[in-house]
Amino acid sequence: MSKFLDKLQRVSRVSSGPIGFHASAAQSNSSGMLLVAGLSGSLVKETRIAADASVDAALVLKEGVSVKAVKQMMEAVGGVPLGVLVKGMSADEMGEFVGLGCDFVVFDIKSPSAVLHNEEAGRVLATEPSLDMGLLRAVNSLDVDGVLIHVGGEQSFVSVEQLLVCRRFVELLEAPVMMALPSSVTGAELAGIWQAGVDGVVAPPSQSAESLADLQEMIGKLPRGSRGRRAKLDVRLPHLGGGGDGGEDEEADDDEDI
Repeated sequence: MSKFLDKLQRVSRVSSGPIGFHASAAQSNSSGMLLVAGLSGSLVKETRIAADASVDAALVLKEGVSVKAVKQMMEAVGGVPLGVLVKGMSADEMGEFVGLGCDFVVFDIKSPSAVLHNEEAGRVLATEPSLDMGLLRAVNSLDVDGVLIHVGGEQSFVSVEQLLVCRRFVELLEAPVMMALPSSVTGAELAGIWQAGVDGVVAPPSQSAESLADLQEMIGKLPRGSRGRRAKLDVRLPHLGGGGDGGEDEEADDDEDI
């Protein structure tokens, strides 16, 4: 099991925990959201920055990155779990990265289905916000450990549309949900993403140590515990005073007797 995705699933379970009056010790001590440092795949220096920042994981976002480059980054990242984007790769190429000891792989719906049968590394499905709702529900039938919402472009803020997309994904998916962050984000925007139910965020590549530290500080200020993340877990209390035998009719009958 992937070290990072095991931690992500624990965060997800806490965020959708049972309704109660008091938070458990696990809820109080758990991180509100996990931070993944995006890597360009071309500089070992940024890998060392991510390792020094003690992020929860690092993810190589460059398509077609070489095995040699990933091997160098694995040596530089130390104990931080490293994932690789394997979009557009063949099953054999994916296998090479898994063989190196990568903690998890990120793939899209066009990838060879062989990636779903790999049990040596975690499996994260990257998808566009525009994915058909029918296909989105069908993701629950796949053996994936998480879903990453990919936000394209160079947008420098979190839009209302993106928050709505996050909420839709969280309500329809059983797997933990992550979101790729825009080029910059404020504490209020990050809180909005958390409130929408997102369990982890991926920072853009080439972040400075200061930028990663700022993100960690903002995450540290997020609340702990359940956010009521699943709409399908809606709980309805029984109606006291009668179900379907017509409480209003009984009141009418009483009025006639007086």
